[in-house]
Amino acid sequence: MSQQQPEKIQEPIKYGDVFPVQGEIAGKPVAPKDAAMMQTAENSMLGHIQKGCAGAVMQSAAMKNESAGFVGHEEINAEAGVTIKETELPGKRIITESVGDEVIGQYSHAVPLSSTGPYSASQQGGSGGGITIGEALEATALTAGKKPVEWSDAAAIQAAEVRATGRTSIMPGGVAAAAQSAATLNARATREEDKTKLGDILANATAKLPSDKPATRRDAEGVTGAEMRNDPNLTTHPAGVAASVAAAARLNQTHK
Repeated sequence: MSQQQPEKIQEPIKYGDVFPVQGEIAGKPVAPKDAAMMQTAENSMLGHIQKGCAGAVMQSAAMKNESAGFVGHEEINAEAGVTIKETELPGKRIITESVGDEVIGQYSHAVPLSSTGPYSASQQGGSGGGITIGEALEATALTAGKKPVEWSDAAAIQAAEVRATGRTSIMPGGVAAAAQSAATLNARATREEDKTKLGDILANATAKLPSDKPATRRDAEGVTGAEMRNDPNLTTHPAGVAASVAAAARLNQTHK
């Protein structure tokens, strides 16, 4: 008597299977990190992950692809990044979601005419509308939360903290201090399970910053430079700290 097993897909679910896209991205399988990036962007702009939007579709496809062994948990195929653009119209706003240059979804949301928009950062200590550096750090806990903290991560986090707070020194008890301590201990740890992960450090980053600000392109360049300079291969992690700050800066620029 055979026990019924969950049905697995026979071929990977590609972007072209679930979205009206063409070009190179259409033939690529939807990967877990792609879905995480889109959901982070949706959460930052809409305040939650919208049911029926691209993030939920991508997550479903990515889970099936990973379960069937077509993609790894840390895999990312949307190398060009994801973008969410908002267009304000009387009584509603249009949300356009893209992977690279390919639009994968467009949705209309009714809003009061007095709406202040989804980018208000007043509750996060930000100095205006936009995704803050602290929020970008928290997004990294979603996209690369299981990655052990290395020196390059600590350097990027320190650069982000300096730009968010305007302070040039590391604050005791802050995210940068915690990241440096984690990187030091991880370098000595022999077992992977004993290492502190990015998610442990960045899950509540905004609460550990005395002040915060919307991420700009200059902030992204500074964080990227710090991460690259401290990486043995002079590269950045595709879903790490620099990538999250850069994504926030792009979204903020798009929203202007």
